[in-house]
Amino acid sequence: MSVKAFELVPAIERLQLLGDKAKTSRKPIAQLKAASALTRILVLCDNVLTLLNMFNLEPILSGAKIKGVTSFTVNENPTSSNPFAIEVCVATRKKCIQLYSITEDKMNLMKEVTIPDTPVIMSMDRYCVCVAMATEYCLVDSNTLQVTDLFPYEHETSAPVVKRVGKEEFLLSGPGALGMFVTSAGMSQRPPLKWSESVCGVCYAFPYIVALDDEFLTVHSVLDQQQKQTIPFSGGKILGDYDGKIYIASSKEVYSLVPLPVEKQISALLADKRVEEALTLAKNARKTGLSKEMFRRMYVRIQQQAGFIKLAQYEFEEASQLFKDGALDVRELISLFPNLLPGSTSFNRSLPPLHDFADIKQIVRSDKVKLAECKVFLITFLENVRGTPLTIGMKEDVDTTLMKLYAECDLIKLQKLVSTENSCKLEDSFSILEKNKCHHALATLSRYHGDNESALQIWVKLVDGQLQDNSFPGFDFVIDFMSVLSDHELLWRHVDWALTKDQDKAVKVFTERPATETSSERLRPDDVIAFLHSYPKAVIRYLEFLVFTKNLEQTYRIFTSGLLPHPLPSSSVTHSILDFSSLPPSGNVVSAITTLTNKEAKKIMRVSPCPPYWTLS
Repeated sequence: MSVKAFELVPAIERLQLLGDKAKTSRKPIAQLKAASALTRILVLCDNVLTLLNMFNLEPILSGAKIKGVTSFTVNENPTSSNPFAIEVCVATRKKCIQLYSITEDKMNLMKEVTIPDTPVIMSMDRYCVCVAMATEYCLVDSNTLQVTDLFPYEHETSAPVVKRVGKEEFLLSGPGALGMFVTSAGMSQRPPLKWSESVCGVCYAFPYIVALDDEFLTVHSVLDQQQKQTIPFSGGKILGDYDGKIYIASSKEVYSLVPLPVEKQISALLADKRVEEALTLAKNARKTGLSKEMFRRMYVRIQQQAGFIKLAQYEFEEASQLFKDGALDVRELISLFPNLLPGSTSFNRSLPPLHDFADIKQIVRSDKVKLAECKVFLITFLENVRGTPLTIGMKEDVDTTLMKLYAECDLIKLQKLVSTENSCKLEDSFSILEKNKCHHALATLSRYHGDNESALQIWVKLVDGQLQDNSFPGFDFVIDFMSVLSDHELLWRHVDWALTKDQDKAVKVFTERPATETSSERLRPDDVIAFLHSYPKAVIRYLEFLVFTKNLEQTYRIFTSGLLPHPLPSSSVTHSILDFSSLPPSGNVVSAITTLTNKEAKKIMRVSPCPPYWTLS
């Protein structure tokens, strides 16, 4: 699939100057190569390689030259660390290649290597020289002098192509109109390129290969070997890259092939929903010269954009991973779903935008099933990133969103959220939970945030049937809550209500207090007993608790109901005197206070039968 990677523009800089100088020579120039570090230009003309001053194009005074040269190449990955010299390999009319070290005024022969046939063109990387001979290609190790045959090319119908495209890797024109990648080990690690049979020139500007034929310039990517662009250009004679710039010349004109910024190329790919291509290009964009920080900012943004494209294609797993890898501000995703962010949020979407969707409705297009799937995706994503560095500073946004989503579709998760540490926005929570009739969750959230009174009021209404919520555990849950309630004033305001519901259960608010609770004047046994005199079952339960569980070594003031003539002293207390069965079931009720020791109380409560309204179980 196509992408616009280059623009063809006229090259006019220095063109007139170069033209004027060219008039001084009657011989055509076969090759030019700039050696910027030396401020020199290497010129091959009439089989002679000479050095010119880069600024005035005059020959150097030393007159250094190499004769009998048919072509040359500069080692782009030199073996020497000398910054004031370049390594050049030259082809001669003989069956050999020569290696030179060239400085600003000298050309020193370093080595000569014999090869099977006359060299035509070549390219070099460190010690490896890839040579196109008269009919086939070979690799030459300039260090060991080993020669490795590769494969033949169709020399009768096409010109050979040898182009370095990376560290110890070359691109050659192979049989069947294929561009073949070959490493210095003689292996191919990439699929071949499919190009024209009439290719006569090749340039490389990562990640693109530009090839010139009779009618077109074609652009392929080395990342996926696919053709990306075709530019009409007839009559092309020379295609070359010079210090990072690509020029193409016909017999009359010179043009420059200007690469589009990689960001624009990636944006075009994303606009075509070609996510994998965009990500591959972006991942390799660092090699185009971007700084580390520029690359990081660009790449994470592209990952985020790609994530929204995947979301719109319902590829949720890929979208989730891209959002995580791109460190997406989770509010960008939440904001697609109307009314999920807290009402007080100050969040604004990224500019320029990461996508062109107004909201999730534009993606699902009234498809309720797809909408539900998208909400499930949002829940899963937020659950996965909750509590991670991705949500630092956004806990309120995440928890409030989850609360709203759970209220719609998952009451179990809702209850777990509001009963544990959370940052739900209370104003939003109250209205949403009431709207969805999640009364128990609302009470639990109120309790978590310290509003025990509001929580208890809601639970009372649920028990009384004034509110309905199937997730509410029932009266026992309320009693358990009251049993650990540290606000004793609030507790006393609701004890009567609880006792009227069930005395046996309600008395637990006094008998099942936390073991670590500090003593309180509001819960003194005498006061509790006095309060419980109207609730016979509850008072007996409480007395049993004091005697058998607390085992307090003190006297108890036991309120008994019956017709007793007067209070009896402790010394006269006997089984027969406190035989509850002797008390009449009805009549004028008199409060009789009998003072018992712990031992006496235990004995009496174990053996004395009681009337129905004092039944022990």
